[in-house]
Amino acid sequence: MPTWLFALLLYGAPARLNVDTYSLGARFSVLVLLFLGTFALPSLLIFYLYRIGYLRDMTMPDRADRRLPFLLTGFIYTGVTYFFAFRMSLFSATSPGVSVLLAGITLSILLVGMINQYWKISAHSVGVGGVLGAVAGLLAKSGDTDLFLPLVGLIAISGLVGSARLQLNAHTLAQVGAGLGLGLLVSLASVSWLL
Repeated sequence: MPTWLFALLLYGAPARLNVDTYSLGARFSVLVLLFLGTFALPSLLIFYLYRIGYLRDMTMPDRADRRLPFLLTGFIYTGVTYFFAFRMSLFSATSPGVSVLLAGITLSILLVGMINQYWKISAHSVGVGGVLGAVAGLLAKSGDTDLFLPLVGLIAISGLVGSARLQLNAHTLAQVGAGLGLGLLVSLASVSWLL
């Protein structure tokens, strides 16, 4: 979900993140780094845990299976956020929104990991709710309509993701709703730090 969010913002509404002065190649490089840190590395880690037998199922249907993957993914996201906020100083000085949104995403993952200790909240709903909240918050703050059609699409995608989780009996309605709410709240709070 972070890759999709940043692809949308880097190319569809670059002024929202102050990256409109960057070339398309530079934006692509940023997106590749984000993809590697927020999708490729966590996915490979989960696959590795599956291959060594720590996970019985890649879908992690049991809360106990989700503990270590969420913890490790939270550490990876913390490292990616640190890298964008403090190690890419020129980029973070001109485009602090990327680091702020990454920090919100990292917080969401850490909260999902903590909540998972007691209750199986829907991480899929947290992710799609986070993207929805970020786009809605940026649209509300900026006042321009660059993000209106993506917002409408994200509302539909959020409904589809929630419905799919319910149809698969992977979560209850409360778990899906709580996940969507958590993602929305954290991302809206992150966006409130921008602009």
